[in-house]
Amino acid sequence: MSFLFQTARGILCELGSASRVGRLLVEDMNIASGSSVLVVTDKGIQDLGLDQGSRESIEDAGLKVNVFSSVAADPPESCVQEAVRIAKETNASAIIGFGGGSSMDVAKLVAFLAHASCKQKLSEIYGLDICRGERLPLIQVPTTAGTGSEVTPISIITTGANSKMGVVSRQLLPDWAVLDGSLTTKLPPNVTAATGIDAMVHAIEAYTSKIKKNDLSDLLAKEALRLLGANIEQVCFNGDDQEARSNMLLGSLYAGMAFANAPVGGVHALAYPIGSHFKVPHGLSNAMMLPHVMEFNMRSKQATQQYAELAPIIFPHLQDHMQGADLQIQEDERKHTLYAGKLIEELVVLSHKLSLDIKLQSVGISNDDVALLASESMKQTRLLQNNPVEITLDDAESLYERAL
Repeated sequence: MSFLFQTARGILCELGSASRVGRLLVEDMNIASGSSVLVVTDKGIQDLGLDQGSRESIEDAGLKVNVFSSVAADPPESCVQEAVRIAKETNASAIIGFGGGSSMDVAKLVAFLAHASCKQKLSEIYGLDICRGERLPLIQVPTTAGTGSEVTPISIITTGANSKMGVVSRQLLPDWAVLDGSLTTKLPPNVTAATGIDAMVHAIEAYTSKIKKNDLSDLLAKEALRLLGANIEQVCFNGDDQEARSNMLLGSLYAGMAFANAPVGGVHALAYPIGSHFKVPHGLSNAMMLPHVMEFNMRSKQATQQYAELAPIIFPHLQDHMQGADLQIQEDERKHTLYAGKLIEELVVLSHKLSLDIKLQSVGISNDDVALLASESMKQTRLLQNNPVEITLDDAESLYERAL
Protein backbone atom coordinates (compact mmCIF):
# COMPACT_ATOMS: atom_id res chain seq x y z
CA MET A 1 0.00 0.00 0.00
CA SER A 2 1.19 3.52 -0.84
CA PHE A 3 -0.19 6.61 0.89
CA LEU A 4 0.66 10.04 2.27
CA PHE A 5 -0.32 10.83 5.87
CA GLN A 6 -0.04 14.33 7.34
CA THR A 7 -1.10 15.75 10.69
CA ALA A 8 -0.21 18.32 13.35
CA ARG A 9 3.42 18.42 14.43
CA GLY A 10 2.60 18.02 18.12
CA ILE A 11 -0.32 16.86 20.27
CA LEU A 12 -0.68 17.64 23.98
CA CYS A 13 -3.47 15.78 25.77
CA GLU A 14 -3.78 16.55 29.48
CA LEU A 15 -6.27 18.08 31.88
CA GLY A 16 -5.26 21.71 32.40
CA SER A 17 -3.05 21.72 29.31
CA ALA A 18 -4.68 24.91 27.99
CA SER A 19 -2.62 26.74 30.62
CA ARG A 20 0.58 25.53 28.97
CA VAL A 21 0.01 27.36 25.69
CA GLY A 22 2.37 30.18 26.66
CA ARG A 23 5.21 27.79 27.37
CA LEU A 24 4.67 26.03 24.05
CA LEU A 25 4.87 29.34 22.20
CA VAL A 26 8.16 30.34 23.83
CA GLU A 27 9.93 27.05 24.51
CA ASP A 28 8.87 24.97 21.52
CA MET A 29 7.92 27.51 18.85
CA ASN A 30 10.58 30.12 19.70
CA ILE A 31 8.24 33.10 19.79
CA ALA A 32 10.35 36.04 20.99
CA SER A 33 9.60 37.78 24.28
CA GLY A 34 7.39 40.84 23.79
CA SER A 35 5.80 39.48 20.63
CA SER A 36 2.07 39.74 20.02
CA VAL A 37 -0.24 36.71 19.89
CA LEU A 38 -3.79 36.74 18.54
CA VAL A 39 -6.40 34.46 20.11
CA VAL A 40 -9.26 33.67 17.69
CA THR A 41 -12.43 32.64 19.51
CA ASP A 42 -16.13 33.44 19.97
CA LYS A 43 -18.05 35.59 22.43
CA GLY A 44 -19.53 32.60 24.24
CA ILE A 45 -16.08 31.22 25.03
CA GLN A 46 -14.93 34.61 26.25
CA ASP A 47 -18.04 35.17 28.37
CA LEU A 48 -17.49 31.81 30.06
CA GLY A 49 -13.85 32.65 30.64
CA LEU A 50 -12.71 29.38 29.13
CA ASP A 51 -9.75 31.04 27.43
CA GLN A 52 -8.56 32.79 30.58
CA GLY A 53 -5.97 30.15 31.50
CA SER A 54 -4.43 30.24 28.05
CA ARG A 55 -4.39 34.04 27.92
CA GLU A 56 -2.75 34.25 31.33
CA SER A 57 -0.14 31.67 30.34
CA ILE A 58 0.72 33.70 27.24
CA GLU A 59 1.15 36.85 29.29
CA ASP A 60 3.19 34.96 31.92
CA ALA A 61 5.49 33.85 29.11
CA GLY A 62 6.28 37.49 28.35
CA LEU A 63 4.04 37.82 25.31
CA LYS A 64 1.26 40.28 24.46
CA VAL A 65 -2.27 38.96 23.99
CA ASN A 66 -4.93 40.30 21.63
CA VAL A 67 -8.30 38.63 21.22
CA PHE A 68 -10.61 38.41 18.22
CA SER A 69 -13.90 37.11 19.67
CA SER A 70 -16.33 37.76 16.82
CA VAL A 71 -16.38 34.27 15.32
CA ALA A 72 -19.91 32.95 14.78
CA ALA A 73 -21.16 29.55 13.69
CA ASP A 74 -20.63 29.00 9.97
CA PRO A 75 -18.27 32.01 9.77
CA PRO A 76 -18.60 34.23 6.69
CA GLU A 77 -15.72 35.60 4.64
CA SER A 78 -16.06 38.97 6.35
CA CYS A 79 -15.22 37.34 9.69
CA VAL A 80 -11.98 35.92 8.32
CA GLN A 81 -11.06 39.20 6.67
CA GLU A 82 -11.64 41.18 9.87
CA ALA A 83 -9.55 38.74 11.91
CA VAL A 84 -6.75 38.96 9.36
CA ARG A 85 -6.88 42.75 9.55
CA ILE A 86 -6.52 42.66 13.33
CA ALA A 87 -3.69 40.12 13.13
CA LYS A 88 -1.80 42.41 10.77
CA GLU A 89 -2.56 45.58 12.77
CA THR A 90 -1.25 43.99 15.98
CA ASN A 91 1.71 42.45 14.18
CA ALA A 92 0.77 39.00 15.47
CA SER A 93 3.65 36.53 15.62
CA ALA A 94 1.40 33.53 16.35
CA ILE A 95 -2.27 32.55 16.20
CA ILE A 96 -4.27 30.56 18.76
CA GLY A 97 -7.53 28.99 17.63
CA PHE A 98 -9.67 28.53 20.75
CA GLY A 99 -13.16 27.08 20.54
CA GLY A 100 -15.21 24.87 18.26
CA GLY A 101 -14.69 24.12 14.60
CA SER A 102 -15.66 27.60 13.45
CA SER A 103 -13.02 29.36 15.57
CA MET A 104 -10.35 26.86 14.60
CA ASP A 105 -11.24 27.09 10.90
CA VAL A 106 -10.94 30.88 11.03
CA ALA A 107 -7.66 30.66 12.95
CA LYS A 108 -6.12 28.47 10.24
CA LEU A 109 -6.91 30.96 7.53
CA VAL A 110 -5.73 33.90 9.62
CA ALA A 111 -2.42 32.16 10.26
CA PHE A 112 -1.90 31.82 6.51
CA LEU A 113 -3.37 35.07 5.19
CA ALA A 114 -1.79 37.30 7.86
CA HIS A 115 1.74 36.05 7.21
CA ALA A 116 3.97 38.86 5.93
CA SER A 117 4.88 36.93 2.79
CA CYS A 118 1.31 36.00 1.79
CA LYS A 119 0.26 37.52 -1.54
CA GLN A 120 -2.98 35.57 -1.95
CA LYS A 121 -6.52 36.66 -1.07
CA LEU A 122 -9.11 34.45 0.60
CA SER A 123 -11.09 34.26 -2.64
CA GLU A 124 -8.02 32.85 -4.41
CA ILE A 125 -7.34 29.86 -2.15
CA TYR A 126 -10.63 27.95 -2.17
CA GLY A 127 -10.08 24.41 -3.35
CA LEU A 128 -7.38 21.79 -2.95
CA ASP A 129 -3.71 22.68 -2.37
CA ILE A 130 -3.89 26.22 -3.76
CA CYS A 131 -2.19 27.97 -0.81
CA ARG A 132 1.37 29.04 -1.52
CA GLY A 133 4.00 30.01 1.01
CA GLU A 134 4.20 29.98 4.78
CA ARG A 135 1.83 30.65 7.67
CA LEU A 136 2.27 32.05 11.15
CA PRO A 137 2.83 29.63 14.05
CA LEU A 138 -0.53 28.07 14.98
CA ILE A 139 -1.90 26.31 18.07
CA GLN A 140 -5.42 24.90 18.16
CA VAL A 141 -7.34 24.39 21.44
CA PRO A 142 -10.71 22.66 20.85
CA THR A 143 -13.58 23.19 23.28
CA THR A 144 -15.90 20.66 21.64
CA ALA A 145 -15.35 16.97 20.92
CA GLY A 146 -16.57 16.75 17.37
CA THR A 147 -15.02 18.61 14.47
CA GLY A 148 -11.43 17.36 14.72
CA SER A 149 -10.47 20.65 13.10
CA GLU A 150 -7.44 20.87 15.37
CA VAL A 151 -5.67 18.26 13.21
CA THR A 152 -7.14 18.80 9.74
CA PRO A 153 -5.87 20.93 6.85
CA ILE A 154 -9.43 22.00 6.07
CA SER A 155 -11.31 25.25 6.66
CA ILE A 156 -14.97 25.67 5.71
CA ILE A 157 -16.27 29.21 5.17
CA THR A 158 -19.73 30.57 4.32
CA THR A 159 -19.42 32.35 0.98
CA GLY A 160 -23.02 33.44 0.36
CA ALA A 161 -26.46 33.32 1.89
CA ASN A 162 -26.68 29.54 1.48
CA SER A 163 -23.31 28.40 0.22
CA LYS A 164 -20.03 27.22 1.72
CA MET A 165 -16.59 26.64 0.27
CA GLY A 166 -13.52 24.93 1.62
CA VAL A 167 -9.81 25.60 1.68
CA VAL A 168 -7.80 22.38 1.86
CA SER A 169 -4.05 22.79 2.12
CA ARG A 170 -1.17 21.40 4.17
CA GLN A 171 -0.36 24.96 5.32
CA LEU A 172 -3.49 24.85 7.47
CA LEU A 173 -2.24 21.99 9.63
CA PRO A 174 -1.34 23.43 13.05
CA ASP A 175 1.91 23.16 14.92
CA TRP A 176 0.14 21.95 18.06
CA ALA A 177 -3.23 20.55 19.04
CA VAL A 178 -3.88 21.02 22.77
CA LEU A 179 -6.58 18.79 24.28
CA ASP A 180 -7.85 19.88 27.68
CA GLY A 181 -10.93 17.88 28.68
CA SER A 182 -11.83 20.35 31.42
CA LEU A 183 -12.73 22.93 28.77
CA THR A 184 -15.65 20.82 27.50
CA THR A 185 -17.52 20.20 30.76
CA LYS A 186 -19.73 23.28 30.32
CA LEU A 187 -21.12 22.09 26.97
CA PRO A 188 -24.89 21.43 27.18
CA PRO A 189 -26.04 17.85 26.48
CA ASN A 190 -27.57 18.64 23.06
CA VAL A 191 -24.32 20.17 21.79
CA THR A 192 -22.28 17.37 23.34
CA ALA A 193 -24.47 14.80 21.60
CA ALA A 194 -24.45 16.44 18.17
CA THR A 195 -20.70 17.07 18.15
CA GLY A 196 -20.05 13.55 19.41
CA ILE A 197 -22.09 12.03 16.59
CA ASP A 198 -20.23 14.33 14.19
CA ALA A 199 -16.93 12.81 15.33
CA MET A 200 -18.34 9.31 14.86
CA VAL A 201 -19.39 10.19 11.31
CA HIS A 202 -15.86 11.41 10.58
CA ALA A 203 -14.42 8.06 11.65
CA ILE A 204 -17.06 5.94 9.89
CA GLU A 205 -16.66 7.82 6.61
CA ALA A 206 -12.85 7.75 6.84
CA TYR A 207 -12.98 3.97 7.29
CA THR A 208 -15.13 3.58 4.16
CA SER A 209 -13.46 6.33 2.08
CA LYS A 210 -13.21 5.25 -1.54
CA ILE A 211 -10.09 7.01 -2.84
CA LYS A 212 -7.57 7.56 -0.06
CA LYS A 213 -8.44 4.84 2.46
CA ASN A 214 -5.21 3.78 4.19
CA ASP A 215 -4.04 1.55 7.04
CA LEU A 216 -3.10 4.39 9.40
CA SER A 217 -6.43 6.17 8.98
CA ASP A 218 -8.16 2.82 9.53
CA LEU A 219 -6.35 2.27 12.83
CA LEU A 220 -7.20 5.78 14.00
CA ALA A 221 -10.83 5.52 12.90
CA LYS A 222 -11.33 2.30 14.83
CA GLU A 223 -9.72 3.64 18.00
CA ALA A 224 -11.73 6.85 17.63
CA LEU A 225 -14.95 4.87 17.44
CA ARG A 226 -13.97 2.73 20.43
CA LEU A 227 -13.44 5.85 22.55
CA LEU A 228 -16.47 7.71 21.24
CA GLY A 229 -18.83 4.75 21.53
CA ALA A 230 -17.70 4.03 25.09
CA ASN A 231 -18.02 7.60 26.35
CA ILE A 232 -20.69 9.52 24.44
CA GLU A 233 -23.62 8.56 26.67
CA GLN A 234 -21.62 9.27 29.82
CA VAL A 235 -20.66 12.80 28.76
CA CYS A 236 -24.23 13.59 27.73
CA PHE A 237 -25.74 12.42 31.02
CA ASN A 238 -22.83 13.25 33.35
CA GLY A 239 -21.10 16.20 31.78
CA ASP A 240 -18.71 16.77 34.70
CA ASP A 241 -16.90 13.47 34.12
CA GLN A 242 -13.53 14.85 33.03
CA GLU A 243 -12.06 11.46 32.15
CA ALA A 244 -14.95 10.74 29.78
CA ARG A 245 -14.68 14.28 28.39
CA SER A 246 -10.96 13.75 27.74
CA ASN A 247 -11.69 10.44 26.02
CA MET A 248 -14.20 12.15 23.75
CA LEU A 249 -11.68 14.85 22.84
CA LEU A 250 -9.06 12.23 22.03
CA GLY A 251 -11.57 10.20 20.02
CA SER A 252 -12.53 13.32 18.09
CA LEU A 253 -8.86 14.08 17.40
CA TYR A 254 -8.22 10.53 16.16
CA ALA A 255 -11.25 10.81 13.88
CA GLY A 256 -9.94 14.14 12.60
CA MET A 257 -6.54 12.63 11.86
CA ALA A 258 -8.26 9.76 10.05
CA PHE A 259 -10.53 11.80 7.79
CA ALA A 260 -7.87 14.44 7.10
CA ASN A 261 -6.06 11.69 5.20
CA ALA A 262 -9.01 9.50 4.11
CA PRO A 263 -11.69 12.09 3.32
CA VAL A 264 -15.37 11.94 4.25
CA GLY A 265 -18.08 11.24 1.68
CA GLY A 266 -21.80 11.07 1.14
CA VAL A 267 -23.05 11.83 4.65
CA HIS A 268 -21.20 15.12 4.71
CA ALA A 269 -22.09 15.92 1.10
CA LEU A 270 -25.80 15.64 1.88
CA ALA A 271 -25.50 17.27 5.32
CA TYR A 272 -23.90 20.51 4.11
CA PRO A 273 -26.99 21.81 2.24
CA ILE A 274 -29.12 21.11 5.32
CA GLY A 275 -26.81 23.29 7.38
CA SER A 276 -26.41 26.10 4.89
CA HIS A 277 -30.08 26.42 3.87
CA PHE A 278 -31.79 25.64 7.18
CA LYS A 279 -29.09 26.72 9.67
CA VAL A 280 -28.96 23.29 11.26
CA PRO A 281 -25.82 22.60 13.34
CA HIS A 282 -23.35 20.51 11.38
CA GLY A 283 -23.28 17.60 13.82
CA LEU A 284 -27.06 17.29 13.84
CA SER A 285 -27.31 17.46 10.04
CA ASN A 286 -24.75 14.64 9.85
CA ALA A 287 -26.76 12.59 12.35
CA MET A 288 -29.86 13.10 10.20
CA MET A 289 -28.30 11.70 7.05
CA LEU A 290 -26.00 9.04 8.55
CA PRO A 291 -28.32 6.00 8.69
CA HIS A 292 -29.79 6.63 5.27
CA VAL A 293 -26.46 7.05 3.49
CA MET A 294 -25.06 4.00 5.29
CA GLU A 295 -28.04 1.90 4.21
CA PHE A 296 -27.59 3.18 0.65
CA ASN A 297 -23.87 2.30 0.74
CA MET A 298 -24.70 -1.31 1.61
CA ARG A 299 -25.13 -1.76 -2.14
CA SER A 300 -21.36 -2.17 -1.98
CA LYS A 301 -20.18 -5.50 -0.55
CA GLN A 302 -16.94 -3.86 0.53
CA ALA A 303 -18.68 -1.03 2.40
CA THR A 304 -21.04 -3.56 4.01
CA GLN A 305 -18.08 -5.56 5.26
CA GLN A 306 -16.43 -2.41 6.57
CA TYR A 307 -19.56 -1.41 8.48
CA ALA A 308 -19.71 -4.95 9.89
CA GLU A 309 -16.12 -4.60 11.11
CA LEU A 310 -16.98 -1.38 12.93
CA ALA A 311 -20.19 -2.62 14.56
CA PRO A 312 -18.69 -4.42 17.61
CA ILE A 313 -16.10 -1.65 18.07
CA ILE A 314 -18.74 1.05 18.55
CA PHE A 315 -21.25 -1.20 20.30
CA PRO A 316 -19.41 -4.08 22.04
CA HIS A 317 -22.70 -5.69 23.10
CA LEU A 318 -23.31 -6.53 19.45
CA GLN A 319 -20.47 -9.07 19.64
CA ASP A 320 -22.40 -11.19 22.15
CA HIS A 321 -25.73 -10.51 20.49
CA MET A 322 -24.50 -11.68 17.11
CA GLN A 323 -22.56 -14.79 18.20
CA GLY A 324 -25.67 -16.94 18.05
CA ALA A 325 -26.43 -15.67 14.58
CA ASP A 326 -22.83 -16.42 13.53
CA LEU A 327 -23.32 -20.08 14.35
CA GLN A 328 -26.30 -20.27 12.03
CA ILE A 329 -24.91 -18.23 9.15
CA GLN A 330 -22.06 -19.75 7.18
CA GLU A 331 -21.73 -17.22 4.37
CA ASP A 332 -19.55 -14.21 5.20
CA GLU A 333 -21.65 -11.96 2.99
CA ARG A 334 -24.81 -12.65 5.00
CA LYS A 335 -22.92 -12.10 8.27
CA HIS A 336 -21.63 -8.76 7.04
CA THR A 337 -25.11 -7.68 6.01
CA LEU A 338 -26.51 -8.66 9.39
CA TYR A 339 -23.80 -6.85 11.36
CA ALA A 340 -23.97 -3.74 9.16
CA GLY A 341 -27.73 -3.60 9.53
CA LYS A 342 -27.49 -3.87 13.30
CA LEU A 343 -24.90 -1.08 13.36
CA ILE A 344 -27.27 1.26 11.53
CA GLU A 345 -30.11 0.34 13.89
CA GLU A 346 -27.94 0.97 16.95
CA LEU A 347 -26.78 4.36 15.66
CA VAL A 348 -30.41 5.43 15.29
CA VAL A 349 -31.16 4.17 18.80
CA LEU A 350 -28.15 6.10 20.10
CA SER A 351 -29.40 9.35 18.58
CA HIS A 352 -32.77 8.81 20.25
CA LYS A 353 -31.10 8.05 23.60
CA LEU A 354 -29.22 11.33 23.32
CA SER A 355 -32.50 13.20 22.59
CA LEU A 356 -31.50 14.10 19.05
CA ASP A 357 -34.46 14.39 16.70
CA ILE A 358 -32.97 13.18 13.42
CA LYS A 359 -36.02 13.65 11.22
CA LEU A 360 -35.62 16.44 8.68
CA GLN A 361 -39.17 17.55 9.40
CA SER A 362 -38.08 18.50 12.92
CA VAL A 363 -36.05 21.42 11.50
CA GLY A 364 -38.74 22.59 9.11
CA ILE A 365 -37.70 20.65 6.01
CA SER A 366 -40.54 19.30 3.88
CA ASN A 367 -40.88 17.33 0.68
CA ASP A 368 -40.99 20.67 -1.16
CA ASP A 369 -37.36 21.25 -0.19
CA VAL A 370 -36.00 17.92 -1.41
CA ALA A 371 -35.23 19.01 -4.98
CA LEU A 372 -33.26 22.04 -3.78
CA LEU A 373 -31.27 20.03 -1.23
CA ALA A 374 -30.48 17.31 -3.75
CA SER A 375 -29.35 19.83 -6.33
CA GLU A 376 -27.13 21.58 -3.79
CA SER A 377 -25.61 18.30 -2.62
CA MET A 378 -24.44 17.54 -6.17
CA LYS A 379 -22.12 20.55 -5.91
CA GLN A 380 -20.15 18.76 -3.19
CA THR A 381 -17.96 16.95 -5.70
CA ARG A 382 -14.94 17.04 -3.37
CA LEU A 383 -16.88 14.86 -0.95
CA LEU A 384 -19.06 12.77 -3.26
CA GLN A 385 -16.03 11.27 -4.98
CA ASN A 386 -15.02 9.65 -1.68
CA ASN A 387 -18.30 7.82 -1.12
CA PRO A 388 -18.08 4.04 -1.64
CA VAL A 389 -21.16 4.12 -3.90
CA GLU A 390 -21.88 6.80 -6.49
CA ILE A 391 -24.72 9.12 -5.44
CA THR A 392 -26.71 10.57 -8.35
CA LEU A 393 -29.21 13.40 -8.22
CA ASP A 394 -32.08 10.90 -8.10
CA ASP A 395 -30.32 9.00 -5.31
CA ALA A 396 -29.90 12.19 -3.31
CA GLU A 397 -33.58 13.03 -3.65
CA SER A 398 -34.49 9.54 -2.45
CA LEU A 399 -32.14 9.79 0.52
CA TYR A 400 -33.59 13.12 1.62
CA GLU A 401 -37.11 11.73 1.27
CA ARG A 402 -36.22 8.81 3.53
CA ALA A 403 -34.79 11.22 6.07
CA LEU A 404 -37.97 13.31 6.27
